Amino acid sequence: MGHYAYADAVRAALERAPGASGKATREPVLWDRLSWPKLAALRETTDMALLPAGAIEQHGPHLPINTDVAIASGVCLYASALTGVPMLPCIPYTNSLAHTDHWPGTISSTPHTLIAQVREITDWVLRSGFRRLLIVNAHYGNDAPLRCAIDYLRTEHRGKLMVGMRNTWTLSRAAGDFYQLDGVDIHANRAETSLMLALDPEAVGDIQADDPDRTEGHVFTWPVADTSLNGVTGRPSEATREEGLTMLSELGETLAELVRRAQREAAPLAKRV
Repeated sequence: MGHYAYADAVRAALERAPGASGKATREPVLWDRLSWPKLAALRETTDMALLPAGAIEQHGPHLPINTDVAIASGVCLYASALTGVPMLPCIPYTNSLAHTDHWPGTISSTPHTLIAQVREITDWVLRSGFRRLLIVNAHYGNDAPLRCAIDYLRTEHRGKLMVGMRNTWTLSRAAGDFYQLDGVDIHANRAETSLMLALDPEAVGDIQADDPDRTEGHVFTWPVADTSLNGVTGRPSEATREEGLTMLSELGETLAELVRRAQREAAPLAKRV
């Protein structure tokens, strides 16, 4: 079986999925590990690709800087293994301005840079013969720029490209409930810590790092340094690897079903001038 980042976690999550027989032996399709002839041949079976988007930013005193990269990648790897749809390398440097420079480690781009990056990546995905792209985002700060990028793309490539986005924390009702168990603001909390205990346990430090959600009830939005003492919002102390594997399976199964639907989808109306 192949070796790739987060392989052990993805296989373990596949083993616990409904109807798991044989699922754990399936391998994801990694765009960057294919030769061009293999990528050309892949177009005979699918015209779709997955683009994970994460962040390089502080995640409290206990989680690694690449937490959102790991989560977005892990969910896409799972779905790719089930569907055979290739996964592009995760976008790491994204919109993390809200995390400020109060804690070291955050490397942010601007929203405009992220928009431009996604537009250019998508242009080359289309040039490679793939006309369906689903962006899978694991960082809240990316939501608005990615939606703006999609507005550009669906206008520029109307009739030639189908593009959409899903955030990991809204993939299903169970996902939303899980992410908000310890507050409506989502950062380095129980959910993200559980997922990282599943995906990369060696990178997780002391999870006794709870800091409450101070964002509810405010009129204005505030940078993280003005709402958190240690970069955490929530109760990571309650996280478990078992809970993380269960949720990785939930997220991956939900995304895989979306991918299957997306491969069959057509515009509700035929293109009109």
